[in-house]
Amino acid sequence: MRFMLLQNYGQVESGCPPINEWSPEDIQAHIAFQQALNAELTELGELVDAQGLAGPDQVKYVVSDGVNPPVITDGPYSESKELLAGFRMIDVDSLERAIEIAAKASAAPASGGAPIMDPIEVRQVLGAPDPEM
Repeated sequence: MRFMLLQNYGQVESGCPPINEWSPEDIQAHIAFQQALNAELTELGELVDAQGLAGPDQVKYVVSDGVNPPVITDGPYSESKELLAGFRMIDVDSLERAIEIAAKASAAPASGGAPIMDPIEVRQVLGAPDPEM
C-alpha cells in the first residue's frame, strides 16, 4: 500500500516559530533528522521518494481550459491556509505503519530541539481502476 505523507507550511501544534526564524544549528538538526528518517525507511524498503518544496513565496498557480493560453498567477494569497512544504511517498504493509512513520516525522526537532509536532497528512495513493472490470 502506498501512502503520501504531506507536510504543510504554517501553524504547528508546538507553537514554534517558522523555520526561517530558527538558528542555523536548529535547522541543521531538523534536516539531519529528516535525512536519518529517510535513510531508515530506505533501508527497510519503505521509502519511494521524499522531497522538500520551495517556499510559498515561489508558488505559481496555473489554470487552463486546454484551448487558450494558461492563466498563471503568483501565490500564496492571504486566505490560503495550507501550503505544501514537502512530502514522503512510502510503500508499506498497512495504514498502521504509515501512521507510525507519520508520527515519527511529526516529532522532528524544531527550534530549541523540542518536537515540532507538525500535523502530517496521511493519504493512501489510489491506483487506476482495473480496465478489465
